[in-house]
Order: sequence, then structure tokens, then C-alpha cells
Amino acid sequence: MAIKPLGDRIVISIIDDAEKTSGGIFIPDSAKEKPQKGKVEAIGAGKTLDNGEREPMDVKVGDVILYAKYSGTDVKVDDKEYKILSIKDVLAIIE
Repeated sequence: MAIKPLGDRIVISIIDDAEKTSGGIFIPDSAKEKPQKGKVEAIGAGKTLDNGEREPMDVKVGDVILYAKYSGTDVKVDDKEYKILSIKDVLAIIE
């Protein structure tokens, strides 16, 4: 991975859900909701606390997460699209 997030940030690859409904109807790009699921590709060292220690991150590389709808910054590296998020934008880990 060519991106190394700093502090309490993570890098995810976005997971697009199915492009058609359970009834077989295809959904055009203009009608799709923004994806909110992604796979953690890299994590930062964690937030630095007042006492100088690092707060441990709640996620690890490989976790599949749900994140806030309009959060993060989209980046493209080597023709792959990623999103850089703050750990506070992660809502849940999907198991």
C-alpha cells in the first residue's frame, strides 16, 4: 500500500453493494446511494493523548466497516480508489 495514514486516520477500499435489486432490476449510477461499507487497508498509529501515549485503534487491517455517509476524502492511487477516514467516522465493524 502506497498510502500511510497519520494519527487517528484509516484508509479503506470502498465495497459497492449489488447493482441490482433482489427482484432483478438494475439500478443506474445516478439513483444509487453512496456506499457506506469498506475494507480497512491501512491504519494510523492512533491519536496522541495529553500524557503522550497513543490511543489504540478500534479497527485492524482487513476489517469490514460501516462509516458515516458523507465522511472522508476520496483518493486514487495506481488506478485504485480509496477513502481516508478519521476513526470517529467509523460506525461499526461488520463480522
